[in-house]
Amino acid sequence: MSSNGNRIELPASVVVRDLAQKIEKSPIDLIKKLMTNGVMATINQAVDYDTAAIVVAEYGFEAVPEAVEEEAQEEAGEVPMWRQLIAGEDKAQLKARPPVVTILGHVDHGKTSLLDAIRSTDVAAGEAGGITQHIGAYQVEMKGRLITFLDTPGHAAFTQMRARGAQGADIVILVVAADDGVMPQTREAIAHAKAARVPIVVALNKVDKANANPDRVKQQLAELELVPDDWGGNTMVVPVSAKQKQGIDDLLEGVLLVADSAEIKANPGGKVIGTVIEAELDKSKGVLATLLVQNGTLESGDIVVAGIAHGKLRAISDYKGRPIKKAGPSTPVAVMGLSDVPSAGDLFEVVESEKEARSIVGERQETLKTQAQSRKKVSLEDLFSKVQAGEAKELNLIVKADVQGSLDPIITELNKLGAGDIGLKILHAETGNIGNNDVMLASASKAILIGFNVQADVDARRMAEKEGVDIRLYEIIYRMTEDIEKALKGMLEPDYVEKILGKATVLQVFTASKFGRVAGCRVTDGELKRGAKVRLYRSADIVYEGDLSSLRHEKDDVKEIRQGYECGVGFKNFSDIQPGDTLVCYVLE
Repeated sequence: MSSNGNRIELPASVVVRDLAQKIEKSPIDLIKKLMTNGVMATINQAVDYDTAAIVVAEYGFEAVPEAVEEEAQEEAGEVPMWRQLIAGEDKAQLKARPPVVTILGHVDHGKTSLLDAIRSTDVAAGEAGGITQHIGAYQVEMKGRLITFLDTPGHAAFTQMRARGAQGADIVILVVAADDGVMPQTREAIAHAKAARVPIVVALNKVDKANANPDRVKQQLAELELVPDDWGGNTMVVPVSAKQKQGIDDLLEGVLLVADSAEIKANPGGKVIGTVIEAELDKSKGVLATLLVQNGTLESGDIVVAGIAHGKLRAISDYKGRPIKKAGPSTPVAVMGLSDVPSAGDLFEVVESEKEARSIVGERQETLKTQAQSRKKVSLEDLFSKVQAGEAKELNLIVKADVQGSLDPIITELNKLGAGDIGLKILHAETGNIGNNDVMLASASKAILIGFNVQADVDARRMAEKEGVDIRLYEIIYRMTEDIEKALKGMLEPDYVEKILGKATVLQVFTASKFGRVAGCRVTDGELKRGAKVRLYRSADIVYEGDLSSLRHEKDDVKEIRQGYECGVGFKNFSDIQPGDTLVCYVLE
């Protein structure tokens, strides 16, 4: 790990203590900064490159990936994904394929508007309404060539999904508003793209606005090592207006130019492999999955294995919902026929027979089962008793989301929140509306039900009210993480500060039949209070620390004794008192 001025080379993973030393900041300060970014980490815990890059950027440092030899990069999986997928293919059979693009950037900088503008340029006359089926990916044509877009959410809280989009894509379009400039989520998107070794094309949006300042934005980009091509750099910066639909063709041409220089290839006749983009369970159609073919040619009737799901493809349709018989590299398709809902981001492959598919899935399920059994099992009763005894603290959650692609990043964000002193346990997570079974599980396990873009059935709401189950529905992931974070903080033990009330000197020791040995004291500073904490010093040594059990003035029990007065003090279960001892009375606030 090396640095050059404000530029820091960071490895794929770095320990918080080492990172703090590198940027010459206090580890505590760095941990606080990580917490504000939603990452709970201890001083000896490692954080990934993306997280480290975002945090050091807030201190004015620019992170760059540590130089790694190409062979080591391939072993670490740090080369572009398409190179990994075709590693075993005959190079002579490789052919250029359409580039796969994802759009990243800061919230409100126009990502959605740009996607809509790109789509509308590809809608033929008479096709009012355009795309009839949203499958999480689509294609546009530019000068007779296709470009595939992954429609991944660009919202900052969906860090995991956005990272997956950058890893699965060949090119990133970074949207930056000309009137707003580089913002925190812009830096985060750049970190993801750099870590994935994915080239960046900058779409300088909102150039039509009166307060647009393109030169200022270009300067900010140059400071982040994205030097614009018109400034002599290697980053293509294309002025666009998504609202006015200006510069869209220039942007797509720029994508094709970058694709040509990157030599994005695949073998259409090779092994069929790709990535699951989206998946959900439809009551009438069964499992619907969106697959992005990245090598080979997928055909109707092929037997596919995706994670622990498998099946013979009954139907394939393109991003517009039109039935097709086969799909080549870089083609997004919606398929039916899988036995189960795969996870977004799972790799899929085509196998020779259903027997082979069942064998592969069986092995994977056995592996998962073994991993689950190896984990320490704790019954709910044991868990609750430990929480009540202060030995363990966990917040149990049941999470329901509209689609698998939303569920994965939500789980990732929640797990980050539970990485501190308070554990967060996701007991169950799946797609679909909240039903009676979810409420019963929450009731039995004292869990909170979290719903994202889903509804709770009427029966489920009634049962939740009866069982005392808290159902929380969200449409914005930030709101959800904020609420959970508050709940976790509410469960934390409070920080106590010691407040000194007063001091006294032991003048003599006498015995009382009711109280045992009692210290006759004179209060020299402040006051003594019955029920407060007390510490007894003999020279510099502490000989007793505990509660002040009795306090008397002459023959009367009193609540407090002020400076200058004498009193009798009794200590709980302690009698080794000597004249000359010093007594300090304090409370914890």
